Amino acid sequence: MFAFKVSDMTCGHCVKTITTAVTAIDGRAKVVVDLNHRLVTVDSGAATEAQLQAAITEAGYSPVPASGATPG
Repeated sequence: MFAFKVSDMTCGHCVKTITTAVTAIDGRAKVVVDLNHRLVTVDSGAATEAQLQAAITEAGYSPVPASGATPG
């Protein structure tokens, strides 16, 4: 499981955009978003942390790995 702090994620549209970007890399990934804490957690067996981070970045956001973090 991978967690990213995405400080520039501010609304439901952001959540949808990030979820779409992640599932484009791994269609079976489970994406959990905690908008209040600006945290995205991804359970993926097919993608690496770097691939997921790149996908979120390409979607227009600034993810920072948050190792060990879980949505509140």
